[in-house]
Amino acid sequence: MKHFLPVVLLLLLCDTAGARSDAAPLLVRLWKGVPPGSESYHKAERYEPRGTGQPNGWLTGVSQPVLSVYRPMDEQQTGAAIVICPGGGYAGQAIDKEGHDIARWFVERGVLAAVLPYRCGGGPHQQPVPLNDAQEALRLVRCQAADWKIDPQRIGIMGFSAGGHLAATAATKSTPGDPTSQSLLERQSSRPDFAVLVYPVISMREGVTHEGSRRNLLGNDPDEATLTAWSADEQVDAQTPPTLLIHSADDKSVPLENALRYEAACRRQGVQAELHIYPTGGHGFGMRATQGTVRDWPRVLESWLAEQNVFEPMSDSDQQ
Repeated sequence: MKHFLPVVLLLLLCDTAGARSDAAPLLVRLWKGVPPGSESYHKAERYEPRGTGQPNGWLTGVSQPVLSVYRPMDEQQTGAAIVICPGGGYAGQAIDKEGHDIARWFVERGVLAAVLPYRCGGGPHQQPVPLNDAQEALRLVRCQAADWKIDPQRIGIMGFSAGGHLAATAATKSTPGDPTSQSLLERQSSRPDFAVLVYPVISMREGVTHEGSRRNLLGNDPDEATLTAWSADEQVDAQTPPTLLIHSADDKSVPLENALRYEAACRRQGVQAELHIYPTGGHGFGMRATQGTVRDWPRVLESWLAEQNVFEPMSDSDQQ
């Protein structure tokens, strides 16, 4: 069973506008041809339903990422956009609970949302392959700003757990566009304008990191330089975008220390960062938490996004 409904599949031609669909996401292929790094990858993509009730599928084996782009109705659209990275220890992804659920929440508030099923799982899909996908997704969304009626300076990234590490890495390892390129896509920056990190893996350091995430991303015995390069808190600089962090003190999978380190690094660099710590909530709650104060974290998110002007209507001068 595939997790994508057959809507519209666009090849990545940035000068071509996609058809609008308000009932289902637009499907946009991230790379033309074989994505770099997947030449020797031969596993089949698999979507595994889990549990009963709300969809809660587990996605593995991605070798050709396809963005699910949720677009608000024209009368609701604010002009902001976000790329969403589900979590899963860099082994797979909780594509529904930490992907499509979140995208629908944003669309209800007028924000275009693109769910990114990035490549992971170790082997040839270790670093920097997931980061390449996140950077390409940000460039693609920015590239389509005029056609999708979004502001190219209000494009954020959001991630959960290992997806939080990916989002933080995209925020701290952004690349400028090439102004001399003939490709509109390659002229775009991959820097997100804001970031939201929910129970994120941040550090690759022993005793702090999530071991499965580190192993799948860096292999079994990363050296000191690699640990430094892929510990997002150690890569924060003054250009890191404003960030909201959400974490539970009783998280048994990803220690709270990860969020604490990132927030502290932002403060040292003068970067706006806001950290909310909930006493209970555990790990992996997405937006489905029903008990305790952590159930209210989406309200915190909404307030913080409002402070970032995410919900402000885009003026005509902002449109490309």
